[in-house]
Amino acid sequence: MAAPLALDLLWPLFLLAGLEQVRIDPGNTAFTPLDFVSYPYSHSLLMSVVWGVALGLAYWVGTRYLRGALVLMLGVVSHWILDFVTHRPDLLLVPGGRGRAGLGLWNSVGWTIALEAAMLFAGVWVYARVTRPLDNVGRYSFWAFVLVLAGSYVSNVLGPPPPGAAFLAYFSLGLWLFPLWTWWFDGHRTSR
Repeated sequence: MAAPLALDLLWPLFLLAGLEQVRIDPGNTAFTPLDFVSYPYSHSLLMSVVWGVALGLAYWVGTRYLRGALVLMLGVVSHWILDFVTHRPDLLLVPGGRGRAGLGLWNSVGWTIALEAAMLFAGVWVYARVTRPLDNVGRYSFWAFVLVLAGSYVSNVLGPPPPGAAFLAYFSLGLWLFPLWTWWFDGHRTSR
């Protein structure tokens, strides 16, 4: 879970450090009120590869498990690829560069919800099919996590825009709980 979330785990840290900028701008796209003014260190293509290699290398050094390291690296980079589909052209290819990318799915609320809901459903379905709970923690914490993810998504879609960039940055630090939560309940599940 930390791999595909890695760029969004780093983003609030860079916002709070003043290295990146976001503006609350309702109407910026049909789906999100966020104007990603500058986020070259967390969300440029080059840096997503750098972060992916760093996470994969750290995992490999600790475990000597190459396949797992490669999966983590690809998980980090997959975030940029999915952002490329949803974002308007605001994703830098390299920090300091001029090239920006994004297909702009966020300009369609319906298609955004359909695609993101399908990805959530597919991920939950695959995980539930390939693992089984060892105990009640593995059973109920997993489904509680799914409900929190779905509830967070609905709240994000239907709720008001954040009151400011600083609030958003501090609130986004809560994302760090998701990898910890999944690590906990995954330890109470096993492969089928």
